[in-house]
Amino acid sequence: MNSSTAERPLRIPPWIRSKIPGGENFTEIKKYLTENKLHTVCQEASCPNLGKCWQERTATAMILGDTCTRGCRFCNVKTGNPKGVIDQNEIASTVALASRLALRYIVVTSVDRDDLQDGGAAHFAKVVQALKESDDKLLVEVLIPDFKGEESSLHILGRSQPFVIAHNLETVRSQTTRVRDRRANYDLSLSVLKFFKSNYPHIATKSSLMAGLGESFEEIVVAMQDLANVGVDIVTLGQYLRPSRSHLSVAKYYTPEEFARLERAAYDLGFSFVAAGPMVRSSYRAHEYVDALAVKNGSK
Repeated sequence: MNSSTAERPLRIPPWIRSKIPGGENFTEIKKYLTENKLHTVCQEASCPNLGKCWQERTATAMILGDTCTRGCRFCNVKTGNPKGVIDQNEIASTVALASRLALRYIVVTSVDRDDLQDGGAAHFAKVVQALKESDDKLLVEVLIPDFKGEESSLHILGRSQPFVIAHNLETVRSQTTRVRDRRANYDLSLSVLKFFKSNYPHIATKSSLMAGLGESFEEIVVAMQDLANVGVDIVTLGQYLRPSRSHLSVAKYYTPEEFARLERAAYDLGFSFVAAGPMVRSSYRAHEYVDALAVKNGSK
């Protein structure tokens, strides 16, 4: 086999599909986000579920701008140096977004901001607090960077009392240095999740893994075991899809049946809620955690 044949991208299987975004709700949300200079991870990370979620009037807000200080090799968010700039208008804009869409559950995430002393934790906390004050029935999930593992920053975020704290492990241990930015670390991510479960046990924790980056099925199960060992409540697993030719190639497309096996394995490890499938992304079906966690906590 010659090198050109060996490097030929894998053929995209028929179960990898996403509809072209459209519809009245999609158009309205896109217009609103543009007019209010709001960023969503749906757009910045080219999420394949963007059309479906927006048509159902849900979105994951992205704060701290649209420029990440890290350069993970799987991610489509642009990389650069924001030079310490924080747009304080994001606080009111995110509250307005939740109100405009009449949300009962909102996910707030961000780029990495290594240019900030606290990694953006204080700004994150302000957004969470503002959302909760705007509607005491609104449940807020945060999908956070690692804040360099600084406990002072992690406490700032924890004290804002979100409903779910998510931090993504992204990939298995053997692929971490190839897939993630050099400042990201497998054990650091586990320690961040352990910190929140140890210090804020009433807050649910969550993480996400991508499949198809060169890992084995068994390595994914081991990674899920590592997450279970630090008390993570919720795990999501989805297929890695290459955003562009400059990103890592897909090493394998997992079948729906393989994702079903991974989901069963995750539940066997004790997770309260699992979402696994080719098109699953970190914030997929987020509102469904409410019932699952209520059952676990004995309140339902």
